[in-house]
Amino acid sequence: MKKSLIVALALASSVSLMTAQAQTYQWKDASGKTVISDTPPPASARGTRSLGVRQPNAVTGTAEPEKANGPETPAQTAPQSAAEQEIEFRKRQQEAREKAEKAEKEAAALKEKRDTCERARNNYRMLQSDTPVSQAAKDGSVSVMSPTQRRQELERTRRIMQDACK
Repeated sequence: MKKSLIVALALASSVSLMTAQAQTYQWKDASGKTVISDTPPPASARGTRSLGVRQPNAVTGTAEPEKANGPETPAQTAPQSAAEQEIEFRKRQQEAREKAEKAEKEAAALKEKRDTCERARNNYRMLQSDTPVSQAAKDGSVSVMSPTQRRQELERTRRIMQDACK
């Protein structure tokens, strides 16, 4: 009888030791404090690791993040899945392409404006000189500008310069 009691006690203690070997986790909470627990960490936990052996349910600091610091920072958000990271990456790529295209269009528009300004200034100088200026008609014939046509063309060129040479 004594032997069976010893075997039963040994078996009971073995079973209780196996349950004592439950999983233990360690992580840093949102406020940066280390937490050790037998419950798995939340998704927002940083520096998660599994300790494997059961340790006391000790929590250093508070497990609840402080809400007084304002809205959540990116470090406090849950880690993203590979698909979410891919979506974010593609979004950043698209934004960069759009920004580059916009800058390219602005540079082209600025260059066109400078070219127009330079052409208008050259035309204005030429129209102010005493040199006769020829003009092509709608039918393709070439004629020398009259003083009235010259004044009209000077005024038109002045308006172009005001718009393009700002």
